[in-house]
Amino acid sequence: MDASPTRDETARNKSSTKGIKKKARGGWSFGLILLANQGLATLAFFGVGVNLVLFLTRVLGQDNATAANNVSIWTGTVYLCSLIGAFLSDSYWGRYLTCAIFQVIFVAGLTLVSLSSYILLLKPSGCGDGQKKCQPPSPVGSGIFYLAIYLVALGYGGHQPTIATFGADQFDESIPKYQNAKGAFFCYFYFALNVGSLFSNTILVYFEDTGKWTLGFWASTASAVLALVTFLLGSPRYRYLKPCGNPIPRVAQVFVAAVKKRGAALKPGDALYELRGTESAIKGSRKIFHTDEFECLDKAAIVTEKDGGARKNPWRLCTVSQVEEAKCIIRMMPIWLCTIIYSVVFTQMASLFVEQGEVMDTAIGNFHLPAASMSVFDICSVLLCTGIYRQILVPLAGRLSGNPKGLTELQRMGIGLIIGMMAMVAAGMTEIARLRGVVPGQRSSSTSVFWQIPQYVLVGASEVFMYVGQLEFFNGQAPDGIKSFGSSLCMASISLGNFVSSLLMNMVTGITTRNNMPGWIPEDLNAGHMDRFYFLIAALTAVDFMIYLGCAKWYKGVSFVESGGGSYEVEVEEEEEEVEVGEIVRDKSVVGPSEDRVVNRV
Repeated sequence: MDASPTRDETARNKSSTKGIKKKARGGWSFGLILLANQGLATLAFFGVGVNLVLFLTRVLGQDNATAANNVSIWTGTVYLCSLIGAFLSDSYWGRYLTCAIFQVIFVAGLTLVSLSSYILLLKPSGCGDGQKKCQPPSPVGSGIFYLAIYLVALGYGGHQPTIATFGADQFDESIPKYQNAKGAFFCYFYFALNVGSLFSNTILVYFEDTGKWTLGFWASTASAVLALVTFLLGSPRYRYLKPCGNPIPRVAQVFVAAVKKRGAALKPGDALYELRGTESAIKGSRKIFHTDEFECLDKAAIVTEKDGGARKNPWRLCTVSQVEEAKCIIRMMPIWLCTIIYSVVFTQMASLFVEQGEVMDTAIGNFHLPAASMSVFDICSVLLCTGIYRQILVPLAGRLSGNPKGLTELQRMGIGLIIGMMAMVAAGMTEIARLRGVVPGQRSSSTSVFWQIPQYVLVGASEVFMYVGQLEFFNGQAPDGIKSFGSSLCMASISLGNFVSSLLMNMVTGITTRNNMPGWIPEDLNAGHMDRFYFLIAALTAVDFMIYLGCAKWYKGVSFVESGGGSYEVEVEEEEEEVEVGEIVRDKSVVGPSEDRVVNRV
């Protein structure tokens, strides 16, 4: 008969298996599924969005200004909807369910776009090619079409930040081989986005431009359906993260509690409150180490006589992790605000770059190249620079700096700002060359449209550094309870970039058209100075870069208690001995990641 194990042997065996996750979920196999989902969903979205302005003018009969304004509002709505998806994902539904629901809305919107355009709007058949006019649309037809495209905006906008965060969730960084996987995933995520948009900006644009709108819309719908099916295939083996509850009351509680205790003095040895063991005020979230910034908020975690040493009223007493979550949001905001000017640079591709290209020589023999198709050089630049960055720059910078990531996220975003500024300078130089090639009495310049290649290539290169850096930075620095919110900040930056660009354009037009002057950007671009507007954006980007340097130097990253994250669902759970810890951290000046800090023993 075998001898029964001793208590010490049992403890050793238990310790040796502690934390092992059998049949671990996630990993690159399921990350690739989500990358395919992203590429297909982006193909479907841009199949509608890239030529929407032409549909509004040719089919719905809108003038250029009205159509451009409607597209700007719609585009801004797409990116603002990312905040809705992020909120529902972090608070209630979780990443998986949020992705699934918003993709269903996306498919429904695309289906309605296809049906409404075919049945109600494209009459007679074959109209909308720029030559054959369509019948004036009925109010019902226009209304259903607008409902459809805003369903598309809601579905795609809500899906985007959530799928990015859900993809990052597939990699457990406690496993050595996945320590740098999240950074690689975000890089390939943006790569997949551009692969999808490349097809939309070439093949689908051609069919839609020649009047085959229904074919283009149904191709987009089919791609969205395939994206949804692909996403659902990985359902049994994804790595899931449970929602952490509504962050708005949690953050509000910190400010309310700090105001209520504003008279409390912060002294060395003050008691800062934290929950015992693996419990957390932020449901299912890792605890966060204390930091010294914004000490006024620490008052929310001071235990007073009225609190009785126990957490009774969350509007009077908050945990250290809860206070640090609020601090993280405050620290990220200046960095995020500095990215908005870059988004102004990015938005010029869909507006001024196209207008500039339309008054250049677009002839290639007997073929006339659509000015909007020059965005292919931006996409190709993104694809090429992504490969160069991952395969050459990261290993080289890693050897030089000792950082396995090569460059930090903040460094990459700064480089993105510099390259974006260079793109605006290149666009200004192209405009100067275009104006020199203007032939009196003709609308178009003799300067070839291929002079625009440098500015498109530079914008594409800047995207690899800025937008991929943003995704990784905001996702990595956001606390567990607001990870999707962090990812949505990138899309919110693009949305505000559109609005700031419009505001800047209106201001410049108002100032430069005084005294009957044509202004910098008149209807006849040959009479204006669009180059000065480009140089103005470059100058603003340079100023923004200087501010960004100060913000990046000031910024201090968040530090998590890694062993406290029990929110991931795994197939096998091991019993663990409960470790008793104190509720109160006595010396707030030493709360941090050392062995003797009681807050870490979870």
